[in-house]
Amino acid sequence: MDVSFSSLALVNNPFEWVYDLEDLGFTGWEVVSEGKQQLNDATLFEIKNIIKTTDLALTLHLPFSDLNLGSLNLPIWRESIRQMKKCIERSSDFIELAVVHPGHLSPLGMQLPDKAWQQSVEGLKEICDFADDLGIKIGVENMPDMQQIFGKRPEELLGMIDSLGKNNAGMTFDIGHANTNGLVLDFIKEIEHVIHVHLHDNKGKSDEHLQLGKGTINWKEVIPKFKGYKGRFVIEARTIEEGTASLNYLKKQV
Repeated sequence: MDVSFSSLALVNNPFEWVYDLEDLGFTGWEVVSEGKQQLNDATLFEIKNIIKTTDLALTLHLPFSDLNLGSLNLPIWRESIRQMKKCIERSSDFIELAVVHPGHLSPLGMQLPDKAWQQSVEGLKEICDFADDLGIKIGVENMPDMQQIFGKRPEELLGMIDSLGKNNAGMTFDIGHANTNGLVLDFIKEIEHVIHVHLHDNKGKSDEHLQLGKGTINWKEVIPKFKGYKGRFVIEARTIEEGTASLNYLKKQV
């Protein structure tokens, strides 16, 4: 199994701990372009040094704070696409896959949900086209149980991906998110569409990002379902210690 580490929760220097990942058993790192990991000239300098001095494979989680591909406020929609494209461009020489959130309903979108849905599809099309020119795949991520957000159910997310008609688009299957909706096994039935996997645990009610084995997900049942899956697993943890414990737990399920 190729397993990466990712954490939005680490608020200290977002790069010092990356150099320890290989020794801990990880083969990759998923950069979250948020906060101190946001891709800019300074962070790119640090990231490129990591690439030179480790064998870690890098993937990218596109920014999502205050951005919305389903926005019906066109300047905000265009800015959301612009920022995501910029991140793809900046990382294009060291990633082959980027994760994106599918958008959500704004107050206006709640009145015009079909139009907001179409905006999300059009925004994703632009991102996929831009990424495809750079040889990058886009994994559209399923979302947790939150009101007014797209992509919580497998048929909904796959309907959006199918609407794109893009060969470089697939599903980022977030098992923790699916558990908050009680749909882990429903998503697993669609595993042929999965190109990337996020791993974390919870107790089925909120997106807690617990260490694997500390929530209600039946990992002994889930992990064997991925036999034949060729993509990467990413453990999304709150701390290095919890991420490492999750990795060790995961290895016992294989």
